[in-house]
Amino acid sequence: MRRLLGLVAGLAALWGPAGAATLDPDKAIAFSESVIGTAPANHAFVAADGRATDLAAFRGRPLVVSFVYTGCFQVCPATTQYLARAIERAEAVLGPGAFNVATIGFNLPADSPEAMRDFARRHGLARANWAFLSPRAEGLDDLLAAFGFTYVATPRGFDHVLQASILDAEGRIVKQVYGESFTLEALVEPLKSLAAGAPVRAGDLAALAERVRLLCTVYDPASGEYRLDYALFAEMAAGAIVLGGTLGFLLRNRRRARSA
Repeated sequence: MRRLLGLVAGLAALWGPAGAATLDPDKAIAFSESVIGTAPANHAFVAADGRATDLAAFRGRPLVVSFVYTGCFQVCPATTQYLARAIERAEAVLGPGAFNVATIGFNLPADSPEAMRDFARRHGLARANWAFLSPRAEGLDDLLAAFGFTYVATPRGFDHVLQASILDAEGRIVKQVYGESFTLEALVEPLKSLAAGAPVRAGDLAALAERVRLLCTVYDPASGEYRLDYALFAEMAAGAIVLGGTLGFLLRNRRRARSA
């Protein structure tokens, strides 16, 4: 629980009067977890380039959703930069375009499409599968509640849950990832599971190869990298040797029996 205390507070700055409002970590995390398994409604947004879009536009692929406010100069940028590194590593495992990412500004009207575009530019976040979105004011509260996202306004800015929500291709929240610097496997493993859970079509060698590639990569905490699970191949080879030996033994016995 001590670790959760450190994951919850997203502080805009270090100044401000004492006694400012704060989040209740236990309640914030419990609320965030309570939405797992649910599918947020089709909320509308304006993207950083000014075009209208909605959540339904991201269906068909897994989606990672994070919340920021563009006036934050400390934790939000650091968290988003770390998320960018995790996304880059996830794409190295899953392949480019295997999932989408959306960062949503929750401080309206300050987090306008222009502000979201500037936030992405200032932090060098330009990926084809990463959208920066400004929500509609009339649906903001429902949007935040649907993702289990909690924040409290303070004289410093906002205290808010540091979370990334992972949605499946149908738009259901399947996992919440917390913290300013979560473990790589916390983000990649759910995405791997979603990708590997897709049915493999009979005779589709490309799909079969992709499934093997997904299932045969494991997280090595010592190096912080994903690598091929050579132990799996060793087990497969050992199994083939045992099976081959057994079949050979049976065939030899059968030939001896015929000769006798």
